[in-house]
Amino acid sequence: MREMMRRDAASAMLGMVVKVDEPGRAVVSMLVRDDMLNGFAITHGGLVFALADTAFAIACNDDERVTVAAGADITFLRSTTAGQTLRATAVRRAVDGRSGLYDVTVRDEVGDVVAEFRGRSVTTNRVI
Repeated sequence: MREMMRRDAASAMLGMVVKVDEPGRAVVSMLVRDDMLNGFAITHGGLVFALADTAFAIACNDDERVTVAAGADITFLRSTTAGQTLRATAVRRAVDGRSGLYDVTVRDEVGDVVAEFRGRSVTTNRVI
């Protein structure tokens, strides 16, 4: 596991598990717990976003330079609830200079699309 994820207390607290960590591609899963539900007994959208954002972060940090989000959008397509496992797959679409574009698809345990996320990255002058 990379240092970035060893220090990621938020992802660890949410129980996220890195399944794939490759340059430009990542897969991260998360079991939805009762304490992740909103007032309608469905998975809180912010936690679906957090899962997608973690996969995005892994996919866009593939060398010693620190790359961070410049912005992101998410579209929620299906609700989930406690006991379901979500899997976020991030893929690099384009990189030009310090800017990058990544798509993340979040699916449930049967493969239905839960959300689509598009992240925009910027590579900083910082190094890990």
